[in-house]
Amino acid sequence: FCIETLQDALMRYGAPDIFNTDQGSQFTTPRFTGILEERQIRISMDGRGRWLDNVFIERLWRSLKYECVYLHAFETGSEPRAGLGRWIAHYNERRPHTALAGRTPDEAYHDVPTPSGPGLTPDQMANSNAVRRAA
Repeated sequence: FCIETLQDALMRYGAPDIFNTDQGSQFTTPRFTGILEERQIRISMDGRGRWLDNVFIERLWRSLKYECVYLHAFETGSEPRAGLGRWIAHYNERRPHTALAGRTPDEAYHDVPTPSGPGLTPDQMANSNAVRRAA
């Protein structure tokens, strides 16, 4: 799964200069690191047990668990893959983020201007989210 996701991200977004992960076994295998090395991507790994080194991704995992995983009783192996895929697409493409001045991660990545300017109110955020859901 991790290798498939890495390859998909590289095809979709291109190779970054640096790739940061924790020291989980899925990220330290020769197969995973080899893909990065083949593309001359610098590998960065957080210190063992140092969740604070990667606080932003830890927050993403928290959101994913509380907004998707814990709310669904997935019954087959394919259901979580589909459900997580839908949640991640929503999170990246349609869900505005306060930390990104109301933009989605995709909009921030592609440097799309803020929908209503910086400092969105909760009402503006909700309206922006409703417009994205309708799209």
